[in-house]
Amino acid sequence: MGYEIILIIVGINILYVSFFTLRMTLVIKGYRLLASLLSMVEVFVYLKGLAIVLDNLDNPLNLAAYCIGWGMGVYLGCRIEEYLALGYVTLQVVVDSPELDLPAKMREHGFGVTSWVADGRDGKRLVMQVLTKRSNEQKLWMLINNLAPKAFVISFEPKHLKGGFWVNRLRG
Repeated sequence: MGYEIILIIVGINILYVSFFTLRMTLVIKGYRLLASLLSMVEVFVYLKGLAIVLDNLDNPLNLAAYCIGWGMGVYLGCRIEEYLALGYVTLQVVVDSPELDLPAKMREHGFGVTSWVADGRDGKRLVMQVLTKRSNEQKLWMLINNLAPKAFVISFEPKHLKGGFWVNRLRG
């Protein structure tokens, strides 16, 4: 019976912490209703797991199982969040030459691009701002690397979006 308890504790904690990680992500991304529903399942799993651990505190392996399950749950929750890729990402891309036809090439691949010429330390630069779904982020990074391997790129996640044809297209 000892090893079964350990496996149950690890499994419950993996499940609980994965739910916890996903719930926090959903809250941050603004999916409040879904986060609330998930939290009900999360707290049920947590209380069942905690009851098992508290009933079996006499065995240090049970506590170790709890810690191992917690760590594995964090990892799994992060992997699930990466797979879901909720939300949007904005990449700001700066290239050396304003003469490049990069915005048009990126638009041909389906990305919305706003571009302008800026002054850098060593002269004029082309600056582009590209908004896309997080599920398309890797595709965008690969495209930028192929078209402008020396580009300076900053990535950030916008929380609120309003207006513009591209936002309407993303939500459609």
